[in-house]
Amino acid sequence: MGKEFRGTVADHPDFDAGSDAEALYDAMKGFGSDKEAILELIASRSNAQRQEIRAAYKSQFGKDLIDDLKYELTGKFERLIVGLMRPPAYHDAKEIKDAIKGAGTDEKCLIEILASRTNEQIHNLVAAYKDAYDRDLEEDVIGDTSGHFKKMLVVLLQGTREEDDVVSEDLVEQDAQDLYDAGEAQWGTDEAKFIMLLGNRSVTHLQLVFDEYQKIAEKSIEDSIKSELSGDFETLMLAVVQCIRSKPMFFARRLYKSMKGLGTADNTLIRIMVCRSEIDMLDIRECFRLRYEKSLYNMIQDDTSGDYKRTLLKLCGGDDDIAGEFFPEAAQIAYKMWEISAMTKVQLRGTVRPYQNFDPASDAQALRKAMKGFGTDEDTIIDIVANRSNAQRQEIRQTFKSLLGRDLMADLKSELSKNLERLILGLMMTPAEFDAKMMKKAMEGAGTDEHALIEILVTRNNQEIQEMCSAYQNAYKKSLEDAIASETSGHFKRILISLAQGTREEDPADMARALEDAQELADACNADSGDLEDRFMSILCTRSFPHLRRVFQEFVRCSNKDIEQIIKKEMSGDIKNAMFAIVRSVKNQPSYFADRLYKAMKVKVHFYVIHFPQHLFLSRRNKLKQLM
Repeated sequence: MGKEFRGTVADHPDFDAGSDAEALYDAMKGFGSDKEAILELIASRSNAQRQEIRAAYKSQFGKDLIDDLKYELTGKFERLIVGLMRPPAYHDAKEIKDAIKGAGTDEKCLIEILASRTNEQIHNLVAAYKDAYDRDLEEDVIGDTSGHFKKMLVVLLQGTREEDDVVSEDLVEQDAQDLYDAGEAQWGTDEAKFIMLLGNRSVTHLQLVFDEYQKIAEKSIEDSIKSELSGDFETLMLAVVQCIRSKPMFFARRLYKSMKGLGTADNTLIRIMVCRSEIDMLDIRECFRLRYEKSLYNMIQDDTSGDYKRTLLKLCGGDDDIAGEFFPEAAQIAYKMWEISAMTKVQLRGTVRPYQNFDPASDAQALRKAMKGFGTDEDTIIDIVANRSNAQRQEIRQTFKSLLGRDLMADLKSELSKNLERLILGLMMTPAEFDAKMMKKAMEGAGTDEHALIEILVTRNNQEIQEMCSAYQNAYKKSLEDAIASETSGHFKRILISLAQGTREEDPADMARALEDAQELADACNADSGDLEDRFMSILCTRSFPHLRRVFQEFVRCSNKDIEQIIKKEMSGDIKNAMFAIVRSVKNQPSYFADRLYKAMKVKVHFYVIHFPQHLFLSRRNKLKQLM
C-alpha cells in the first residue's frame, strides 16, 4: 500500500502542456506581464508537469521558459517562480552552488539540504550538480569547508544511509552506549563515532537509539550534542538528529526562523516552500502550528507581500489556525514531545547563589554607608543585594536592625525610587512575602491583574503556596482565599481557590490512572453536557506535574487532538488563560517563564523576575544567563 500523499501541490487534472505553454507566453508578451496568471498556473502544476510545460514552450516558441520568466519578473517573486520551474535535483544543485560560491559560505543552506535529503535525492543532486556546472560536488564541498563539519558533509554526500527497517535490539543498545561513551562518559569527544553512527544508520534504527540514549544519559541526544560539540559541526549534527526524529518538524523550525524578528530570510523560505510542497507540506503546517501556536499560512501572510505572498500562500495550501484533529505525523510528534517531557529530568538552577565569605555585619555596614549623607550609592546597594542569596539577605536585614537599630527596608524605600526601589525591596523580601505582596497588588484597586494571579498560583509548589498564604494573612490580616473570592468569580474563582489550597498531589505518574484521566478529558471534549471546565479543573488543578505530563501524552492518543489547542478553542477569557498556563508549566516551566519574561519586556518591565533566582533560570532548552 503506497504512502499517503502529504503535499499541497499535486498533478493538475486535465493537464495540457501545450495549452499551459501558450497561456504563459500570452501572459508575458507585449508591455508588462500578467503575474497573476503566471503564479496561478505554475503554482498549481506539479514539478513533473512544469517540466512538460517547459519542453512544450521550447518546441512551440523556440524560447527557454525560465529565461523569459527571469526577464519578465523581478525580485523575490522571480526567484520563487524560477525555483518552482527547476527539477528538484537541479534546484538543490543551484542552492548549494550559490551557498559555496564567492568569499563566504552559507553553511545553514548546506546543512539544511544535506541533512534532510534521502539517498536517492542525494544521488540525483550530485548528478545534477555535475551536469549543470561540470564540477564534482564533493570536491567543491571539501574545498569550501573544514574539520569535522567537512567530514560529516562528505559522509552525507555519499547517500549511503542504511534503509533497512528491520532493527536489531542489541545493536540499538550498543550504538546508544557507544554514543554515550564517545561524549558524556569521557573527557573530550570522539567525534568520529558520532559521524559514523549518525551519518550511516537508518532512520528507524536511530530513532530507537535516541530513545535508548535518553535512558542511559538521562538527557536527550540533542542536549549532549550541544554540550559536546560546537560551531557548524554542532549545528549540522543537531539538524541530522532533528531530521531523524521528524523532517516536518525540522522544516517547521527552519520556516519559523526564516520569518521571525525583523526581516525575512527569503532564500530559506523560498527553498523550503518549493522543495516540500509536493512532499510533506501538510505535515510541516501542522508541526508549525503545534510548535508555535500560529499557522504557517498566517505567518507568511504577515511577513510577505504582493505576488510573492500570493504564490507562497498557494504553495502552503491552507490555514490551520483552528483547533482540530492532528495530521498523522503531527500526532506522533505531539505524543513523542510529551513522552520526552515526562522522561527528561529537568535540572533547575538559579543564577544567584550563597555568597562566599559572607559577613552580614559587614554588608549591613556597607549598605548603611551607601545610604548616609547626601545622595545614595546605588551601585553598592545593587552589588550587595543582587549577589547575596535570599537567606543571606534575611540575615542582613536582621543584622541591620540589631547592629544599627534601623529598618533596612524602610531605609531602602526612602533612598531609592521607581523601578529600582521596587526591584531592590522585592529582592529583600522572603519569597513568600514577595508572592503575598504580588497577589495583593494584583487584586487591589479598580481592576485585577488576572495574569499575575495565574502565574503565581500555577507555578508555585505546595510548600511555597502554603507559606505565601501564611505571609498574606500576617501582612494583610485577611486570608488569601477570601481575597481571591471577593475579587474573582465563576469558574475562574474556583480554579484559583483550588490552586491556593496548596494541596496538589506530589506522587509520580500512575500510568493506569493517567490513561483514565486522559480518557476523561477526551470524553469532556466530545460531550455536550457543558461541564468541560469542571472536568478539566478536577484533573489539571489536583494531579502532580509528572502525572499530568503522562495524561497530556495519552490525551493525544485518546483524542488525536492537542490539549493546548482544545483549551484555546473550547474555553475563553481567564479560564482559558489559567488552564493554558497549567499546561505550559507542566510541559516545561522554565519555558513558560521565558515566555512570560519576553511578553513582560515586550510590553513593559514587569518585576516578577525577582522571585526566580531562588528557583530556576536554566533548563534543558532555555538558558537565561543572568538575573538582570
